[in-house]
Amino acid sequence: MENIHDFYTKMEDGNILLSFKGEVTSDLLTSILQIMESKMETLAEPPIIKKKVYNILVECLQNLYHHLENDDLATPMNEKSALFMIKKQDDEYSIMTGNYIMNENVSPMKNRLDTINSMDSLQLKTYYKEVLNNGEMSTKGGGGLGMIDIARKSGKKLEYRFDKVDSKISFFSLNVRVAQKTKEEKENV
Repeated sequence: MENIHDFYTKMEDGNILLSFKGEVTSDLLTSILQIMESKMETLAEPPIIKKKVYNILVECLQNLYHHLENDDLATPMNEKSALFMIKKQDDEYSIMTGNYIMNENVSPMKNRLDTINSMDSLQLKTYYKEVLNNGEMSTKGGGGLGMIDIARKSGKKLEYRFDKVDSKISFFSLNVRVAQKTKEEKENV
C-alpha cells in the first residue's frame, strides 16, 4: 500500500483544496458547493473572488453533471464517472475537470472551445447573446452557453486536451484558471 502520508503531502504541496473522482450526482454537487463556500470563507477571500470562483465552479460542475456521456459509453470499468479538482496557487484558482467523451464529439467540442478561445471579452459577450438568442439547443438541452460563460467569468483562455482512450472514447480535460482580477479589471483600477 502506498504511504497515505506521501499522498497527503503531494496534495498539500500542490495546494489542492478539494478533489473528487467518481459518479457525479446532484447531491454531490450541492455538497461540493457547500464545502467550497466554507473553504473560501476560511481563506478570507474578497467577495468578488468568492463569487467569481463559485459561479465558475457551478458552471464546471453542471457541465460534468449534464454532459457525461450516455450509458452506451463503455468506459474503463464501466464507470459513468468524472474527475474534478480545485487548487489555489498564489493569487489564482484552478478548477480542473475531466470526463469521458465519445470520439465523434471531440472535433465539434474542440472547434467550439477554439472559437471561444479566439475571442476577447467583448466578442465573448456578443457571442453569448447570439447563442442565447438563436434558440439552438444541444442534445443535452443547453445551447452551449456554459463554456462561453466560463470563459467570460474567468477572463482567461480555456485550457483543454483530449486524450484518446480507444477507437470509441477519449478523455476530456478542462482547466479553468481564475485570477484575483481579470486583465480588464486591472486596467479599470
